[in-house]
Amino acid sequence: MSDFDETFDWIVVGSGAGSMTSALVMRQAGKRVLVLEKTPYVGGTTAKSGGVIWVPNNRLMQKAGEIDSTEAGVKYLEHLAQNLPGSTPAKRRAYVTQSQKMIDFLIAQGIPMERGADFWPDYYDEAPGGCKTSRTVVARYFNKAELGPEWAAKLRPGFVSQPAMLSEGMKLAWVGKSWKIKLLLLRIGLRLIAGKLTGKQWVSAGAALQGRLLKAILDAGADVRTDSAVRELVYEDGRVTGVVAMIEGQPRRIGAALGVLVNAGGFAQNQAMRDHYMPGTQAAWSNTPEGDTGDMHTEMERVGAELGQMDQMVGYQMTRMPGWEQAFVKPPAQSLTGKPGAILVDQSGVRYMNEGGSYELYCQNMFERNRTVPAIPSWAIFDAHFAEQYPIAGVKMAKYYQVWKDSGYLKEAETPAALAELIGVPPTALETTVARWNDFVDAGVDADFGRGAREYDKWLGDPFLKPNPALARIDKGPFYAVDVVPGDVSTYGGAVTDERAQVLRPDGSVINGLYACGVSSASVMGGVYVGAGASIGPSMAFGFVAAKHAAGLENTLA
Repeated sequence: MSDFDETFDWIVVGSGAGSMTSALVMRQAGKRVLVLEKTPYVGGTTAKSGGVIWVPNNRLMQKAGEIDSTEAGVKYLEHLAQNLPGSTPAKRRAYVTQSQKMIDFLIAQGIPMERGADFWPDYYDEAPGGCKTSRTVVARYFNKAELGPEWAAKLRPGFVSQPAMLSEGMKLAWVGKSWKIKLLLLRIGLRLIAGKLTGKQWVSAGAALQGRLLKAILDAGADVRTDSAVRELVYEDGRVTGVVAMIEGQPRRIGAALGVLVNAGGFAQNQAMRDHYMPGTQAAWSNTPEGDTGDMHTEMERVGAELGQMDQMVGYQMTRMPGWEQAFVKPPAQSLTGKPGAILVDQSGVRYMNEGGSYELYCQNMFERNRTVPAIPSWAIFDAHFAEQYPIAGVKMAKYYQVWKDSGYLKEAETPAALAELIGVPPTALETTVARWNDFVDAGVDADFGRGAREYDKWLGDPFLKPNPALARIDKGPFYAVDVVPGDVSTYGGAVTDERAQVLRPDGSVINGLYACGVSSASVMGGVYVGAGASIGPSMAFGFVAAKHAAGLENTLA
């Protein structure tokens, strides 16, 4: 083995949720662990996200009396997933079984986990094995002051800084319609006041998950280093034996006796790689952090790894309201066109999808439509009633109306035909599309695309609207339009791995000592985003699996 400046048992490249989980497994096994993060902040895309983990038949479902099973979860994946390089039957089964064990392990380590919600259906809940309630798991909100000043400052900021669960925060949008939600807002406010009086620094969602995992691995004795980019995998005699990393501005060769796990994110911020693998997509529309540049994709390929599913991304539709370029989270359009009384049309004025479905599928549909009819951008169409009732990308239109109008972002007209003129679509086409939608609403069935038929569509809609939370007419002037483009929360392709998270060569052989998880690997979901947490879940499950395999613990920690 080459001379190294220092040696550990397990080196993890990147600091996402899978990285933390694997580090905790290794520390519980008594192994020396080094986590290398190239940016100044720990947490990756996970910290910016909702922090949701998708786990069929998890213990929190069982505790709540929910009926689910491992076989139902496997059936669901088998029905939806394509047999792509990163998604095989063995790997899909491994995900369902090991994700359950992973949650059990984290809870046993004292990390408080809760159900994401009682009602947060799978994105294809109508499919065989689909769940119409919730398979989601999240971490409880966290006081990042527990990390101490140095590490609290290094935790990547999230989008929720209050003592509230994600499910509670989502209910607050309906505070004007329910006394129960008004009381919930009061409880959260009291928690916030109490926290300020006692010096707490609350974070929730993905930042809470990452904060709790970071505290756990630091307490367990893992070595975590920020501003420490890995430049090279050390590859000797058919095995990865370590890395070359920039530590305090100097290259250091660091050995890894048991192996290296790559969980360094995707390549969403690398426009050149996007142009090569997924032409037409835009780094500017991505919600990923600045470090998501695909360095380790190319490095794993250099040492022989097969890259797979590189044309895939976790699409997340957005709208380009004023200031979107600088927004911490790009303005989401899922909550816009998923609400009743809004539809999406292409540049011919025609509706072309179920606006209530999976955000990944939504963006796939935009790209597919754009091949034959200009659809990037598309237009969200809604009326005055909608604007009064629902937020636009999380904010009320009334507050920003004049700014949006003056900038040209918000288009407004007294009739659909006049609105069509403003957005450059044929007036007759838009009039016909809106009239057709209204007929479907009156009939209670979207005969074109089935919006409102699945539970997930209803979850995205208005729970106080009857009979169908996903369907409402567009008939009260003035009428409005804003643009919608296919953003993302990550790319979805990377190194092809087996059910033990070992990186494979094109001939199917294992590169000894090299593991990958998260979006550094080709997704086990096989071209489909099956439910909330379908990227964080696999990252954590296969980080867990990789560490067990490398440490010889495959039959323990169950």
